Amino acid sequence: MKITDLKCTILGNNPVIRITTDEGICGWGEAESSKSYLKSHVLFYRDLILGEDPTNVERVMLKIRRMGAFKPWGSAVSAIEMALWDIAGKAAGVPVYKLLGGKIRDTVLTYNGSVRFPMDGQTPEDYAENMAKMKASKEGFTMIKQAVGFHNMGMMTLPNMFYGEVQSGRRAANRGLMTEHGLNYVLDCVIAMKEVLGDEVGLALDCGPGWTLPDATRFARALEPYNIMWIEDILTGDYTPYVQADLYRDLTMSTSTPVHTGEQIYLRQNFTELIEKQAVNILGPDPADIGGIAELKWVAEYADLHGILMAPHGTFDGLIGLAALVQVSAAMPQNFIAFEYPTGDPAWWYDIVDGLPDDIVKNGQIEVWDRPGLGVEIIAEEAKQYLPEGDEDFFD
Repeated sequence: MKITDLKCTILGNNPVIRITTDEGICGWGEAESSKSYLKSHVLFYRDLILGEDPTNVERVMLKIRRMGAFKPWGSAVSAIEMALWDIAGKAAGVPVYKLLGGKIRDTVLTYNGSVRFPMDGQTPEDYAENMAKMKASKEGFTMIKQAVGFHNMGMMTLPNMFYGEVQSGRRAANRGLMTEHGLNYVLDCVIAMKEVLGDEVGLALDCGPGWTLPDATRFARALEPYNIMWIEDILTGDYTPYVQADLYRDLTMSTSTPVHTGEQIYLRQNFTELIEKQAVNILGPDPADIGGIAELKWVAEYADLHGILMAPHGTFDGLIGLAALVQVSAAMPQNFIAFEYPTGDPAWWYDIVDGLPDDIVKNGQIEVWDRPGLGVEIIAEEAKQYLPEGDEDFFD
């Protein structure tokens, strides 16, 4: 089997790639919705993989892996890797998890991710009300993550939150020392959410990046009585092109509140220091950023040897990204907690994808499906109407 073409388009809010072969099998990959500029980056790799056997996944990846980087620049490589596994599974007639060593669980746990409810304000009461809605959602999540601190600009634009000036833009590098009022305000919002969730539903906090180490330490210690599942990316993280494992180790060693990071990190080599120094308690790579499905599993296995848990990122990875998360999570070691649930956006995505169950999440879990490859297909006749101008030949 040989690769005959690599194409990329934007369907709705997500970049989607399609790898075709001379045997009529095609593979699908997808990247986060925030990476809609990705098309030209994907096509950069096209000539490098044409003519290769897509079922030799690692051999193909060796040709392109070194030309990616930290989020967002590993997304193209990651989406290609997803599509290669999809082809390999279809060619063998087995789900991808079989090629990763087989599944050790029949259902995989997931948490809210893209399932969010808008908030009218930023008071502790608003956060409590929002958690009540989340707790009652039809998916029945047993854990919920909420953004606080520098990952929540609605919160951080309130008066007197930190000693600094708020930089505009979602990915602006906001960072600074919290005021006493700001630290207490965030804590009050967390306590309000926990009072709603009780011990029935776990609460994780997406915190940054941007906190100083002293503030992160004070905050983590103040949270200890509330059994928070984790504090995520509080020092570095989302769209930060470095790790700073030593700072994370200082934080982790100073508190019993679990510390989590990793969604921005590309390739297993860049997790080595975090793992070997036991700098965090939980890692959260994204298969659409780390370099793909197998790359995530390698990190999970090495983390397991060091007693570190896994809670993979995936908020806006779309329905193909969801399929990739289900497959790799089924085969991950027992250090797997749950992954962040991506949804189809816009809603018509559910009309153009075949292979998903009607109710994807039940009681916070997804049953692992056994269809070959990733187990989902884009229905060309349904999807063609949504192709952007200039991509009319995407399904040809």
